[in-house]
Amino acid sequence: MTVTLLVPSVLRVDSGGVGRLDVELGAQSSLGDLFDAVAQTHPRLERRIRDEQRRIRRYVNVYVDGEESRSLDGGATRLRDGAEVHVIPSVAGG
Repeated sequence: MTVTLLVPSVLRVDSGGVGRLDVELGAQSSLGDLFDAVAQTHPRLERRIRDEQRRIRRYVNVYVDGEESRSLDGGATRLRDGAEVHVIPSVAGG
């Protein structure tokens, strides 16, 4: 199945400059599986999204088909063929 990872402009330096990654995954794959696959081709991007324990960093919001992953099953959230995953890092400052 194919899942689309949408990368915001602030993280595109770590995705080779692209805003959209179409990732091939096996059937019954999870959000964690998606990030494992991304780590193979774009390790710096994956490290910006997940911590050393492979959990989504608390200052990063990940949406699966418009629903925040923390309100679903986090990294265990099952993905469907054609799913869109949006990564939105928190912005702070003054």
